[in-house]
Amino acid sequence: MRPGNEIPTDLIRSLVAEETPRAVALRRELHTHPETCFEEVRTSARIRTELDDARITHTDGLAGGTGTLAYLAGTAGSAVALRADIDGLPIVEEGDCAWRSRTQGRMHACGHDGHTAILVGAARVLKRLSERHALPNPVRFLFQPAEEGGAGGKRMVDDGALDARAEGPAPRRIYGLHNFPGLALGTVATRRGALFASSDRFEVSVAGKAAHAAWPHFGHDPIVAASAIVTALQTIVAREFDPLDAGVVSTTTFHSGTATNQIPAGAMLQGTARALSESTRVHIERRIGEIARDIARAHRCEADARYLRGYPVTRNDDGSVAEFERIARAHFDGISLAHMEVPVMGGEDFAFYAERIPACFYILGVEDGRWKSAQLHQPTFDFNDAAIPHGIAAMVALALHDAAA
Repeated sequence: MRPGNEIPTDLIRSLVAEETPRAVALRRELHTHPETCFEEVRTSARIRTELDDARITHTDGLAGGTGTLAYLAGTAGSAVALRADIDGLPIVEEGDCAWRSRTQGRMHACGHDGHTAILVGAARVLKRLSERHALPNPVRFLFQPAEEGGAGGKRMVDDGALDARAEGPAPRRIYGLHNFPGLALGTVATRRGALFASSDRFEVSVAGKAAHAAWPHFGHDPIVAASAIVTALQTIVAREFDPLDAGVVSTTTFHSGTATNQIPAGAMLQGTARALSESTRVHIERRIGEIARDIARAHRCEADARYLRGYPVTRNDDGSVAEFERIARAHFDGISLAHMEVPVMGGEDFAFYAERIPACFYILGVEDGRWKSAQLHQPTFDFNDAAIPHGIAAMVALALHDAAA
């Protein structure tokens, strides 16, 4: 922000405080009515209602129909983008809060309801500021569906969310956040380079020969072969990586057979693979196929392995992290800055934005003495609403103070 054009800190602080109750109410409403991957029709309608109430311009129907791109004008020649994910998960909620899910088998178990409320709140604060002061940066707000496995971020990018549009110039940088159980309330943290791992899936189909269980020598047992494959896959990380390199290969489903007295004709394995570098990812992909095929042949079976690439590594740009840290130290009102020593092996489709433009993804603390959060993707998870004003304040500061290189 140019000297002499500063927006008073007291004004920002008061607007954040005024918008927080509305954002909390929205968060709890979204938690009550969760919607999953590309089905976030009610959620996106509520986002648009909040934007319309604040007279914020937006484009709807992105990323398969439920993505929303909002925009505020500013004086700089390029924009700052802020992103929130809006989808829930197919998990049965076990919490007992008054705003627990009313949709059977669906819940906000990852805090995307909180992320959405924070970004709506930040948009409303920035709009109210723009009515009194010219914003130094144009701002784009990306409300993205289907982060949980649907690659909604990629579809937002494909639909031009990062391109120059009639609504204004293309963004020079993008920021996003995720709540983080275990990190103290009022704290944010990030790191340079890899922040979240790539997230891929694999399937191994093992074909054997059926036989009566009393005469196994007449068959080729796919269960024994598949079991050996499960065990052998663990050697990829344990025996083929440098111990200081990080990777995960987890077999998570095993299906075979229908009768206790028959050796079945086939078995199916599924699982997930994670890595923090492309070279590690490529190695895992190659070795899963090789191990599956060779172990199956050793058991007189055949195996077909499919590796299904999902999200790339979420990699923060060094310059963007430096800018985030500068702004955090100078302008994050009442928020502490911490450093993430190591990456997280979870996946995040913010990676698709970070592949296109300089990006910084950061985590937001949610724990204090009164609130002990369940871990993400657990049926008892709930978002700590006390983190909402911190999230709004952080996003507002990033929009106002990000400086062009």
